[in-house]
Amino acid sequence: MRVVIQRVSHASVSIAGREHERIGQGLLVLLAAENFDTDDDIAWLAGKIVRLRIFNDAEGLMNRSVQEAGGDIMVISQFTLYASTRKGNRPSFIRSAQPEFAIPLYEKFLLQLEAELGRHVARGEFGADMKVSLLNDGPVTIIVDTKQRE
Repeated sequence: MRVVIQRVSHASVSIAGREHERIGQGLLVLLAAENFDTDDDIAWLAGKIVRLRIFNDAEGLMNRSVQEAGGDIMVISQFTLYASTRKGNRPSFIRSAQPEFAIPLYEKFLLQLEAELGRHVARGEFGADMKVSLLNDGPVTIIVDTKQRE
């Protein structure tokens, strides 16, 4: 699994012209799955996101997690994170998991993330044409890949 994590002041996702979900301060997580992802990847990634210390403490240092900061999380499925631009100018998405494999992973990931966070995780709709709005705070943007574990 590959994610782009953005610390946000707020974020929202709209589907078919209507606001679907909204969060305040927290994390916007763009998530892509590939065919080799497992339950172990889900558990590791969910724990990493909830405990990632990228919120400021009283001294202004990034020393608090989203959980400690009382922040929200929104997850948006985004298969394009596995784009390959090696050949030509049209990206290839061959590494992205097909929906029949990706949807169950996405749903398991959301459940695991909610269990780690202890409350609802906002989300988009897998495969929908979504409009995502956010105010990146910092800006803080981090890329994590479960195959690299760094």
